[in-house]
Amino acid sequence: MLNALSTLVAGGIFGLAIAAPPGPMNAIIAEESVLRGWLAGVRAGLGAFTADVVFFLLALYGAVTFVETYPTVRGVMVGAGGLLMCYFAYGAAKNATQNFTGDGHDDEQNGFKKAFVLALTNPYQIVFWLTIGVGLLQPGTIDVFAPLPYIGQQLGGSLVVETGSTLLLAGFFGGILFWVGGFPATLVAAERRMDAVAPVVAYLSAGILALFGVLFLSDAVATLL
Repeated sequence: MLNALSTLVAGGIFGLAIAAPPGPMNAIIAEESVLRGWLAGVRAGLGAFTADVVFFLLALYGAVTFVETYPTVRGVMVGAGGLLMCYFAYGAAKNATQNFTGDGHDDEQNGFKKAFVLALTNPYQIVFWLTIGVGLLQPGTIDVFAPLPYIGQQLGGSLVVETGSTLLLAGFFGGILFWVGGFPATLVAAERRMDAVAPVVAYLSAGILALFGVLFLSDAVATLL
């Protein structure tokens, strides 16, 4: 029972660790949250989450390796992602001064679509599911504390995580969903206290998207040439 709980909690922490770092997905979530509200931010987060589910299913059946087997396919996907990020960066900067609540349902739907499409062309997510993600699916165990120096011998066996288990995967996706709901809520709360936050976050999001767009395009050119 303790090992099962440890596996569930470890999966949740791992999911949070994957979802939280700054990057193009969180830039879109931030932009949608401060310009259009919490629900729009959550919809954008669910777009990226849905892409992770797609990658999970592809990894489960071995289809994700096709992208790495054919570098040209990967280069085209990454290049398309780079162009989209640059385009969305322009849109984020252009809309940075609009009202916080935006103009309705269509914008919220567009946030989902933007995040979903970008996530599908994100090489970092592809590589994750080719490496760590595949490891999560393979049955086995990880003794978390055993490899640590000095304390590993004493704590070995106290936190054993089962890979390939339903609990680990449930915790992993649960951690991502917790971030999808919590990150927009934090941004919305901050924006309501400081009216100047929304344009700043939008411009920062545009800058992050532009930076990753250029990096993706450089990666694509290097791969295709």
